[in-house]
Amino acid sequence: MATPRDAEIRKDVQTYYGQVLKKSADFQTNACVTAARPVPQHIREALQNVHEEVSLRYYGCGLVIPECLENCWILDLGSGSGRDCYALSQLVGEKGHVTGIDMTEGQVEVANKYIEYHMEKYGFQAPNVTFIHGYIEKLEEAGIKNESYDIVISNCAINLVPDKQQVLQEVYRVLKHGGELYFSDVYASLELPEEIRTHKVLWGECLGGALYWKDLSILAKKVGFCPPRLVTANFITVQNKELENVIGDCRFVSATFRLFKLPKTGPTQKCQVIYNGGIRGHEKELIFDANFTFKKDEVVEVDEETVAILKNSRFAQDFLIGPDGEKFPTCGAYTALEVKDVVTDPFELAGRSDSAESRSFPAVGGCCSTKKCS
Repeated sequence: MATPRDAEIRKDVQTYYGQVLKKSADFQTNACVTAARPVPQHIREALQNVHEEVSLRYYGCGLVIPECLENCWILDLGSGSGRDCYALSQLVGEKGHVTGIDMTEGQVEVANKYIEYHMEKYGFQAPNVTFIHGYIEKLEEAGIKNESYDIVISNCAINLVPDKQQVLQEVYRVLKHGGELYFSDVYASLELPEEIRTHKVLWGECLGGALYWKDLSILAKKVGFCPPRLVTANFITVQNKELENVIGDCRFVSATFRLFKLPKTGPTQKCQVIYNGGIRGHEKELIFDANFTFKKDEVVEVDEETVAILKNSRFAQDFLIGPDGEKFPTCGAYTALEVKDVVTDPFELAGRSDSAESRSFPAVGGCCSTKKCS
């Protein structure tokens, strides 16, 4: 049940994104820092096909585009002007479909304006993209049915909703078994004090609604998801003295996580897997998350949870999975990850990544716009 305070926050955010912001450069803080990962060529080409106005009105930074997308049905939470949706519509192909939902009517109008333009550019006979004006915590009200999507993405939108658990519950409902939520967002190093949580500009700048990072695992488990898998993380720096004083000792990171909804199956054992290199743009290696990179034809020993994900998700066709507890004959490279080496803390990962921030290749996996992105 939404509280009066929730309704007030929603109104403030709608005003901020619908009236205050006109382009990415209008943000007042370096609120989200993109994670540095190379963008595959086919994704760069898809982005180049997006209409200029759609790109200019897009307030995200970097991309939230996972792998293995052909023929998938994808839902974009907080789709804005539709840039990611239009890029994804090319990647899923005519047999796939992309739906964008956003609470800012002006943004949805911009997105809808260019459907025919993009379908003609892609050579599609019928539109494979739809835009809905609605709320990401109320997907049922927007007409989105149970178990209807393979993937849900979100780029710095969940933090703008006060009730994060309701968003995750709705995402879990609309995902098919084996589906995933692949999303970037802002996380805080501690429970936010009232002064930050009630600051209108900090809400609009993606900081006032940031979740304490440890709470994500708690919410995911409560809803039914597998434990969150950390993909990328970078520290956020605020270059505004007044806002720095409000924030105080609290630190923030921009982090990408993936959450899987798996069918209820029996227990699995850790085993060995081999990636076959069949995913477009990732033929030589697949960086699955911060802990697992699968190189083509290399034997990798994975834990029980990773086995369950690879077996029961869209990635199953791209892996040879050995029998429970048994090993492949070793004739080449072999990798095994110790439990103590697993990284789950985005602040720890951001610390490791900080020294590499100056690398100049294009980025994947960030969220809200910064002065670096326009």
